[in-house]
Amino acid sequence: MKSLIVFYSRTGTTKTVAQKLAEKLNADLEEITDKDTRKGLFGFLRSGKQGMKGLLTKIEPTQKDPAAYDLVVIGTPVWAGRLCSPVRTYLTQNAANCKKVAFFTTQGGNKEQKVFKDMEELCCREPLCKVFFRTAEVKKAEFETKLTDFVKSLS
Repeated sequence: MKSLIVFYSRTGTTKTVAQKLAEKLNADLEEITDKDTRKGLFGFLRSGKQGMKGLLTKIEPTQKDPAAYDLVVIGTPVWAGRLCSPVRTYLTQNAANCKKVAFFTTQGGNKEQKVFKDMEELCCREPLCKVFFRTAEVKKAEFETKLTDFVKSLS
């Protein structure tokens, strides 16, 4: 199955998971680049506000066409319990071109947020599977088992 991992990462945590996932799936990788700066305290606060309100942002044009893939795995950080603006924008522009989808999030908390519901609504379909990774797990490289289970559920 030809797979594409699409992700946005403000701090690098989601990127770490996306890269490991791409290795395990032998998948192509597409990083979403936000045109807005998200650095520092004000970038953090603006990000949370935009996530909470479900706002779009301006992103750089992507290089890979999701229609060329059998599966598109979408990764996002959780902002104020919601989907981050860059991934919301990507899905708004590209969801119709995704044949099959799967989702992962990186987040500070222990419970599933509203993010997956937001993603399903934007994609107009249920994902093959979904998983969240706690930031602390990723920083300590304690997410391998969860990642392996996620990959198995994609088969």
